[in-house]
Amino acid sequence: MKKLWDISPPIHAASPVFPGDTAYSQTWVARIDPACPVNVSAMTLSPHVGAHADAPLHYDPAGEAIGAVGLDAFLGPCRVIHAIGCGPLVQPTHLAHAMQNLPERVLVRVYECQPQAHFDDALPAFAPESVALLADLGVKLIGIDSASIDPADSKALLSHQVIRQRGLRVLENLWLDDVPEGDYELIALPLKLTTADASPVRAVLRAL
Repeated sequence: MKKLWDISPPIHAASPVFPGDTAYSQTWVARIDPACPVNVSAMTLSPHVGAHADAPLHYDPAGEAIGAVGLDAFLGPCRVIHAIGCGPLVQPTHLAHAMQNLPERVLVRVYECQPQAHFDDALPAFAPESVALLADLGVKLIGIDSASIDPADSKALLSHQVIRQRGLRVLENLWLDDVPEGDYELIALPLKLTTADASPVRAVLRAL
């Protein structure tokens, strides 16, 4: 069997969320007892908790909900590029060493160890020039192991606007701590949520 890397961070009540976003919580609707044969829970969470795919609706008022987005971009050959310690923005120079013969999916690792106990207000993000360059080279999906492709305090969301203009798909908050730089198969399918601005994904990489 080909090796799998699980690149989804764990989701629980203490999982960090974007400031003001809805954290994960869970209650029990039914519990196993003599009168009930099953456990059944109810969950409340932002669709941006954990590894997730943004829908165009997240950054475009006329954009598609995640359930209407095609799945092709979320499945197939992928390259993981290390830009660990890049500073506030992943610039084209941080990617230059791994840009030859790119597949249509690129994930960028910016953390040595992704923060799991707190939200990183200084999260590394993509420079919009890097997103545009990847699009020029035929990339259809970009991903990152920080919580956003734009800085946490950005109001213009310049990198999100580039993916809107260029029709790219995006994965955020991946967990790439144990993933060497190189080529893989990506599997990270969003749920068919017909009105949502994002969806959690169970993202994995498989050895080619």
